[in-house]
Amino acid sequence: MSPVKELPPGYIVAYPNREKAESKTMKTAVVFALVVSVVLMLAITFGGWSKLQGLQPLNFLWCLIYIAVAYLVSRWARGMLPIVSGFAILLLIVALIAGTGASGTSWFQRNHLDYAPAHSIFGGGGFSPDILGILTLLLIPAQILLIYFAMKAFGQGWNVEVERKIDAAS
Repeated sequence: MSPVKELPPGYIVAYPNREKAESKTMKTAVVFALVVSVVLMLAITFGGWSKLQGLQPLNFLWCLIYIAVAYLVSRWARGMLPIVSGFAILLLIVALIAGTGASGTSWFQRNHLDYAPAHSIFGGGGFSPDILGILTLLLIPAQILLIYFAMKAFGQGWNVEVERKIDAAS
């Protein structure tokens, strides 16, 4: 645990890199990319519930992690950015395999007579295979953008602290 630094009277700690427009834009872009990813994952999970082969709990856990990271990044937690980039790389790989059919069958090939339709979490008919395929393919650019924005934001030094006189900070 790092020791608490005593500030001289009349001084405050300021974070100059957080005040920059580019830093605020990157923070917003990372949070937006995380929210878009969660929406896409939940749509795929709810609309293709019966065809996810036991991965529903993992999808919900992944969404919870992304929501928690979005909250922390919105509060300038720079340390979460490389972690979420790692998660985004894993999800990118999964989306590439599922969306392109690299593992054998893509969502788009499930329109044939041999495949049963997907059912939603609520018991009714789920999304069509084409919609599930498009949603899966939309995860690919969402994860690429998330990786890019998170790594660009990580390099902005949100954690840099400077001591300023109270008069100079106002």
